[in-house]
Amino acid sequence: MTTSPAVPWTGPDPYAAALHAGHGPLFLRRTDGWLLPLDVERWCARADPVDRAVLDRCEGPVLDVGCGPGRLVAELAARGRTVLGIDVSAAAVDHTVRLGGQALRRSVFEPLPGESRWGTVLLMDGNVGIGGDPHALLGRVARLLAPGGLLIAETTEADVDERVDVHLTDAQEAVGAPFLWARLGTPALLRYARGWEQEAQWVAGGRRFVALRSRRASSSAEPPKSTAVISSQRARKPSADWPVADR
Repeated sequence: MTTSPAVPWTGPDPYAAALHAGHGPLFLRRTDGWLLPLDVERWCARADPVDRAVLDRCEGPVLDVGCGPGRLVAELAARGRTVLGIDVSAAAVDHTVRLGGQALRRSVFEPLPGESRWGTVLLMDGNVGIGGDPHALLGRVARLLAPGGLLIAETTEADVDERVDVHLTDAQEAVGAPFLWARLGTPALLRYARGWEQEAQWVAGGRRFVALRSRRASSSAEPPKSTAVISSQRARKPSADWPVADR
């Protein structure tokens, strides 16, 4: 049984302040002082053409893992798609809901609605690094997806395979709690993705993406039902099996 990694971006940290402001500067900082700038302005904006092209590939109900301020959830909801965002940040969840999406404050390693029935899982904006353990994350995503479901992940531009302790920091040196993170280029992700079928890989707007398909063999066991309840927006009739309803 995989142990859930420590939940990042909780407690006092500069992430919530950056989301409220709608801009950075905001960085991931390694223990050796190296800084990775985070694109808060793009995250807080509406989905751009590169985002929308990614969303065009989504199949069935969509789970956006680490949804941030919710631009992708809001775009899919506006298209009438069944979509749920999850994030450990209360500020991110609140922002997503204000945009008209649905979101839960939840780690991907915690129980979630629709387990083993999601058509697509998104790991955008570097979220393939969640937990700092690519094996554990890919295994968890496989359990969330329906048989033959689609994972769309955004990888780094460089060919890296790095797992490190980081924390969030801003220009004033306000810092959040440390957490484990990974940075993966496409080759590294594909090495970890044993048992997955490579669907596609592409570059757009300077960003790199990989689509992977989970095993198609289904289990005879009935998938567990979640007791999580969230409010439904723009729904005609709530579904007994889904946390969000199709339009």
